[in-house]
Amino acid sequence: MIDWDRVVELKTEVGDDAFDEVVDLFLEETDEEIAKLTTGGLADALPEILHFIKGSALNLGFQDLAALSARCEKALAGGGTVDCGEVTECYRLSKQCFLTRIGRLQPAA
Repeated sequence: MIDWDRVVELKTEVGDDAFDEVVDLFLEETDEEIAKLTTGGLADALPEILHFIKGSALNLGFQDLAALSARCEKALAGGGTVDCGEVTECYRLSKQCFLTRIGRLQPAA
């Protein structure tokens, strides 16, 4: 669900203080984008929302969310449909997993 090696790598790259800011910004922005998925009527904006979620998720190691967003982008590009509830649930579970474990994260050796 979470690529913890990526999380440690990012934390090492930016430092503890900046990492906390990155996490806060990711959660705030992704919460906003996920909320848009529940409002409906966003056919024009859906590809952009999914692309944003995918990129942000990749940056912070939310690998399942990134993969699901990529599959949804591809489906839309091919004329298919997307289950926004599935994306929302994947984010909820990933966020829960991340927040539960992040306090125990050890820096890279």
